[in-house]
Amino acid sequence: MKTDVQIAQETNLLPIQAIADKLGLRSEEILPYGHDKAKINLEALDKRENQEDGKLILVTAINPTPAGEGKTTTNVGLSMALNKLGYKAITTLREPSLGPCFGIKGGAAGGGYAQVLPMEDINLHFTGDFHAITSAHNLLAAMVDNSLHQGNPLNMDPKRIVWNRVLDMNDRALRNIVIGMGKRGDGVVRESSFDITVASEIMAILCLANDMEDLKDRLGRMVVAYTYDNKEVVAKDLGAVGAMALLLKDAIKPNLVQTTENTPALIHGGPFANIAHGCNSVLATKMGLKLADYCVTEAGFGADLGAEKFLDIVCPQAGLKPDAIVLVATIRALKMNGGVAKDDLDHEDLEALDKGLANLLQHIENLQKYGVGLVVAINRFPTDTEAEIELLRDKVSESGIEIVLSEVFAKGGEGGLDLARAVVDLCNKPSHYMALYRPDMTLRQKMNTVAKEIYRAGDVVYQKGVISKLKKFERMGAGNLPICVAKTQYSFSDDPKKLGAPKDFALTVRDVKISAGAGFVVFLTGEIMTMPGLPKDPQAVHMDILEDGTIIGLS
Repeated sequence: MKTDVQIAQETNLLPIQAIADKLGLRSEEILPYGHDKAKINLEALDKRENQEDGKLILVTAINPTPAGEGKTTTNVGLSMALNKLGYKAITTLREPSLGPCFGIKGGAAGGGYAQVLPMEDINLHFTGDFHAITSAHNLLAAMVDNSLHQGNPLNMDPKRIVWNRVLDMNDRALRNIVIGMGKRGDGVVRESSFDITVASEIMAILCLANDMEDLKDRLGRMVVAYTYDNKEVVAKDLGAVGAMALLLKDAIKPNLVQTTENTPALIHGGPFANIAHGCNSVLATKMGLKLADYCVTEAGFGADLGAEKFLDIVCPQAGLKPDAIVLVATIRALKMNGGVAKDDLDHEDLEALDKGLANLLQHIENLQKYGVGLVVAINRFPTDTEAEIELLRDKVSESGIEIVLSEVFAKGGEGGLDLARAVVDLCNKPSHYMALYRPDMTLRQKMNTVAKEIYRAGDVVYQKGVISKLKKFERMGAGNLPICVAKTQYSFSDDPKKLGAPKDFALTVRDVKISAGAGFVVFLTGEIMTMPGLPKDPQAVHMDILEDGTIIGLS
């Protein structure tokens, strides 16, 4: 089979206005970025305020493994299959981060014949959204240090500055730095660090804001430091909100592109799911619901992270109500959860598959708690045997959930028709969506609920100082906020080596912080890096652009 890049470069892309026409968008409602991508003006959403919403479909997955799950590929393929059935469908996705693209992933725009295009642009600079977020974040950081240098009128404690700088690249050398070195005029000497851009609270805010006014309000609430007498200093105190909003004036607009079958796609925002909430922007999702019969969205990493946060943070804040959920898995990944090494996954192993199925079954049980119709999509590989497929069907059928084979990677929309029909059937039934916990529960009660109901922890251990911080947040009025758990994506637990479905373990919360602008409280578990490093053999080493413009290594 051809590589992703070859398939992408051989696809006949339609002019972006032709894609906009499919959605009923007029030329004045889009802002073209070349021939094949554009931004959609927010006025297009306002004009359709009273128009009935389409159906909302969430695509999620089992815990990720090096074997691959194909969540984005399934998302894209499902939207194309729905179009083949005669419906108007649109996919909404996150924008890839440059760091993982050049580190491990090498790209994140789907795969095979189920991709969003132009994949080269989407995986690289695209329309500049991440650069705008980086600039806005670092402008605020510069204003914090300038205020310190100019006499510190806000009485900030230099040792309690919590607003770091960001860069959209994996660079471990920037995790711990000292700034302000040099002459007296070079600033106040203090320790600091860099996070990756997708970990910025501004990224989370951009993806949760309903409009520019809401964006500015959220930016103003961001906590950047604490004073010597332990009071919060927010971005509004520094007078930074207007300038940051100016830098984000185009970044807030969703991006319109297309799939390998010219199905419309909205790609906007990209918060990490193990650090932030891991979903594309609310504006893109709401736009998709107004422009199509079916809006297919996805949540990052496994359902214990991205889907839980979509259902417990995004939906309540944005007033969204999903009509169906698609849970993606591969037999390869399930065998890896059952203890098979990556190099041995091509061989039939029913014992390992049976053991690894615990991961899938626990995700099924978890998602059923939200009251939304669910279907399991098996992203089929050529090495999957009939015996393995039969075992999978038997085990999943015991839970009363339909299981469908998906072959969109190799066949495009045609390979997802069965899945599309199953999703349509689910959307024709009433959704009884409800969040896992109530806003009036304490922050600890919310954390304990997620830990026990989703992760299946036996106990939650709070390290020294965490409980006092939570009580302070509640005194500040943040007790009604949802929680956002920072946790490894590889396991239900906080230990990435515990695959399958571990139970009754102790989950340790080592710290908490408030993201007042985003509107959630972050619970930090395990060792989650907000600035990843490059692997020993980074994907960047294998990338190049040839004299004729052909790109290699980006997939």
